[in-house]
Amino acid sequence: MAAVWDYLKTFLIIFCVVFAMNKLVYINAVIPSESMQNTIMKGDRVLGNRLAYIKDDPERYDIVIFKYPDDPSKIFIKRVIGLPGETVTVKDGKIYIDGKEQTQAVSFCPEEMAGSFGPYEVPEDSYFVMGDNRNNSLDSRYWDNTYVKKEAILAKAGFRYWPLNKVGFVNKSAEK
Repeated sequence: MAAVWDYLKTFLIIFCVVFAMNKLVYINAVIPSESMQNTIMKGDRVLGNRLAYIKDDPERYDIVIFKYPDDPSKIFIKRVIGLPGETVTVKDGKIYIDGKEQTQAVSFCPEEMAGSFGPYEVPEDSYFVMGDNRNNSLDSRYWDNTYVKKEAILAKAGFRYWPLNKVGFVNKSAEK
């Protein structure tokens, strides 16, 4: 009986540690759509770091996991484009921040972006986000609540663990 109790205690401790880690340290996300192609594909599984923004703020081009502003019960994953206090404009598929073209902002995209949107004046506590598959992404350009508030950001996407042939980091720093 003592061996069973020892086994049960070990199992409970492991379960509690994993549960706490999932709630406090990392988030496990399954990618539900094609909006981040080709960086992250539909069906990929990604771990996000919940501690990434405790001391630091999200930076331009970070991939973040957040509560969808129009329905906080849903979790989305997108790339940060506009930072607090900036003005984001899309003109003829090109992204401008405070009037300056951002060529790096489209380097993640599988195809040339179409359309013109904005201008969007990002509030001080918020971010403007877009999917990498810009022509097929439900993102800040289309939401009723355009911006992602900092407190709605759950994690910085970090490590893809599925599929096995694509294991690796997904949130590599972009040249700024």
